[in-house]
Amino acid sequence: HVQLVESGGGSVQSGGSLRLSCIVSGYSSGDYCMGWIRQAPGKEREGVASIDNYGNTNYKASVKGRFTISEDLKKNTVYLQMNSLEPEDTAIYYCAADVENPDYTVRCPPRGYVFGNWGQGTQVTVSS
Repeated sequence: HVQLVESGGGSVQSGGSLRLSCIVSGYSSGDYCMGWIRQAPGKEREGVASIDNYGNTNYKASVKGRFTISEDLKKNTVYLQMNSLEPEDTAIYYCAADVENPDYTVRCPPRGYVFGNWGQGTQVTVSS
């Protein structure tokens, strides 16, 4: 099955930048959707960005123009470049994936950003 390992989190000041990475293993072929989801303390989980195997992307309104999701197929890695970070971006960021199988047609992003495969998460802290 698909395994995801995130890295790149850390602490930055407001206005700073971070790049999160997600190494993907266990994927062989078929349609897929990769996403980044975050959860701040005491708040609901929220989808941040997604990308499918056709290169279509989708962003949460509050991060458009600041965050960019991309992928490097040769490295089996998905990235989330985060610029102009704000304290409100502080959260644990999770990488997630859905992969096509005979019983499942990929929708990107899935409803409610409820993916079938998740990484362990990486902490992002933005101070004012």
